[in-house]
Amino acid sequence: MPSYKPINLGKWCNVGAKWIGEDISFPIGKLSLRGLPFLITANDELNPRFLGFGENSYLDSIEIKISSNPNWVIFAHRLLNSHTIEEEKIGRLIATYQFLFRDGTEASSSIRERFEIGVLPVEWGRIAMLAVPDTLDEIPDRDGGPWEQIGQRQTEVQPALPRYFYLWAWKNPFPDRELISLSIIPRNRPFMIAAITTSTYAEDPFGREPHTPIKITLKDKERADKPFDLLVSVDRGIATFPYPLTDDNMHEKDRILPGWGKPYQGRNSPAYSEVAAQPSATITLNQGKEEIASVRWDKVLEKGGTETDTVIIEIIDQHKNWVHVEVVDDETGKPVPCRVHFESPDGIPYQPHGHHNHLISDTDMGTWHIDVGGDVRLGHTTYAYIDGTCQGWLPRGKVFVEASKGFEYEPIYKELAIQPGQRELTLRLKRWVDMNSAGWYSGDSHVHFLSTLGASLEAQCEDLNVVNLLQSQWGNLFTNTEDFIGRPVFSQDGRTIVYTSQENRQHMLGHLILLGLKNPVMPWCSDGPGEAKAGGTMETTLSYWADACHEQGGTVILPHFPNPNCEPPALIATGRVDAVEMLIHHIYNHIEYYRYLNGGYRLPLVGGTDKMTSDVPVGLYRTYVNIPSDEGFNYGSWCKNLRLGRTFISSGPMLRFTVDGAQIGDTLQLSGSGGTVEVEAEAQSIFPIHTLEIVQDGRVVADTMEKDGTRKLHLRTRIHVEDDTWLIARVGGPDYTRPILHHDCWKRGVMAHTSPIYITVNDDWQMYSAKTMSYMLTLLHGGIEYIQSRPRQYHPGTVIHHHGEEDHLAYLERPFREAIEAVKHRMDNEGK
Repeated sequence: MPSYKPINLGKWCNVGAKWIGEDISFPIGKLSLRGLPFLITANDELNPRFLGFGENSYLDSIEIKISSNPNWVIFAHRLLNSHTIEEEKIGRLIATYQFLFRDGTEASSSIRERFEIGVLPVEWGRIAMLAVPDTLDEIPDRDGGPWEQIGQRQTEVQPALPRYFYLWAWKNPFPDRELISLSIIPRNRPFMIAAITTSTYAEDPFGREPHTPIKITLKDKERADKPFDLLVSVDRGIATFPYPLTDDNMHEKDRILPGWGKPYQGRNSPAYSEVAAQPSATITLNQGKEEIASVRWDKVLEKGGTETDTVIIEIIDQHKNWVHVEVVDDETGKPVPCRVHFESPDGIPYQPHGHHNHLISDTDMGTWHIDVGGDVRLGHTTYAYIDGTCQGWLPRGKVFVEASKGFEYEPIYKELAIQPGQRELTLRLKRWVDMNSAGWYSGDSHVHFLSTLGASLEAQCEDLNVVNLLQSQWGNLFTNTEDFIGRPVFSQDGRTIVYTSQENRQHMLGHLILLGLKNPVMPWCSDGPGEAKAGGTMETTLSYWADACHEQGGTVILPHFPNPNCEPPALIATGRVDAVEMLIHHIYNHIEYYRYLNGGYRLPLVGGTDKMTSDVPVGLYRTYVNIPSDEGFNYGSWCKNLRLGRTFISSGPMLRFTVDGAQIGDTLQLSGSGGTVEVEAEAQSIFPIHTLEIVQDGRVVADTMEKDGTRKLHLRTRIHVEDDTWLIARVGGPDYTRPILHHDCWKRGVMAHTSPIYITVNDDWQMYSAKTMSYMLTLLHGGIEYIQSRPRQYHPGTVIHHHGEEDHLAYLERPFREAIEAVKHRMDNEGK
């Protein structure tokens, strides 16, 4: 059988570790370097011995007996010093290794600095070119390790550097002839040889084989169903992190729509990894700390797979092409920004070059504030954002491709066949509705951590017109500071706008989105973690942030309404908020919204994602704003009409809603005695929808349903109105409260919801709810009590606050007291 066999150099060794002149604790005896066996001889267990040449080594040359027929002779050696930084040329001859065969044939190899040998420790960028380190490339700990390596973990590889020696392999040109000896002929530069090993394998001892994907199937169902904890290791090569694969037939089931992800497969089997190894390598599979299988790689290569008592390992996708892909608009034929995903029939992803096959995400790793740009993950599937073109490897034969672009294009899911010589691929996306042509422009009110240009690309890929990128503070982390310029940034075609503004936050009083700022409003956050810094004091309230935004002509939105739920009633009671944001489909959020409408407060509704992780697409919850044609689309007109309530929010469906011809955001005036109004609503969607409802004063007054789901629902009804009221239309899943769920980390529901159409039988719309007033007073008094008793405060006279007032507590309490007065005034006048 072929083998690697170390040579015992003991009788030729002439120097010890101290001759190296470095404080290095060298290994002794039998050891493995890059998975290959070597032998370092020693006088005793503490004193290794080496072959040393030059400078007090007393060894001019040496002949080592071999007497075998190796394919390779492998040296562990190192150079002791270098003068290349002193203008000495690279490639200086250090020694000649001369080989003598039984038949008298000779062969030799020059050992040159920075080629076959190098000095250690090595400086970055100066590693020897034809030798290899004595360590292997390796992958970092998957979910742990030192703090300073947190970013390194994302690379999923740590390149090898020589620790003790360089390894260099001489390939025998005459393996059929007996090699009887090796002579070392030094020049005048000191170097050492620590060990020599011969190999009768034909394989390159350091490996030239590319990575090959393997599919791993565990036979034991209990092991297979456990949460993913597989590890794959290789003794002579490297294996990537293993990743779970989806079950068979996953391409056809368990997805709400192609192009929108599929459920995360977090089980151990099936799974895959990619292996790059010498044929003689051993592949070891661990589940946690337990070894469950060990197989020879050459056996796997020979038959395309192998099987043990515990596992089946198969080689898949061995042949592939570098393919240039173009995704075009079906109508114009021009490249269209979108997101794409490619995978083999086994579920192995083949994402475009420059994009992730897998994203570190909240779904499986609990991550935050990393991997948020360039790609997005929905459940199990990672998508690449592209400008309409991309390139990279695709496996030959059957390939599955997904492509999507927001809610107004039909997503595609196709089975393709990549031919052996194929280098080009064209895909077509078709728009099924054009909301812009009808005056509706979409935007995400709430995005974090992306760059301006990244947000612009992702918005175009999601067919989104506006991205509000928000700088903020998270303890001592300040984000998107460099993106703030106080004006919008337009895409080249003018259809997409990114405006970097702010989300100012307090953990108890609430959060506030300030849109359209020309100058920052500081402090960004206040009152300690998790918003402001540890031990931070309460410096301001949301109301003052709102005032500062309005002074600049900006727009104030209450995000993720109503939580944190303390100061929102103060903002609403004093007219400081322009709209409220809904970013999850939860009945609580609906109840809170309807509560304030019933209390007589006009509150436009906006949709946003609060994107902070890689598993939330920009615009998954979005605001559609209707802009009159004579105004034209720009950031100012978008915000203006948002404030006027000409909005509906959507996570997929498109909504049309009228009351006696009045549009969303309008106030319909009836005679003093009221009357009957005609209500019409229509919903269309790329996702299945089940229920379309009309809600009046918080109660469903009309609906239509399709039990099995449909792409279109229509409702026309008549409603009798006697007093001032409001109506909205909303669409969702079965009975609306149980929507179909997206595969983002929040599991948000497929839904859409309009802002109200207001109906009045008086000169001006007004409604009043004693319950709403009482509810608001409770929170307002609670806010004052909190300010007085809980936040950290500087002692009076020790600081000058940003507002310049002497009584800081009175400053903080003032907006709450103003709101209490406003609410009591309405109570005294019964809402007038």
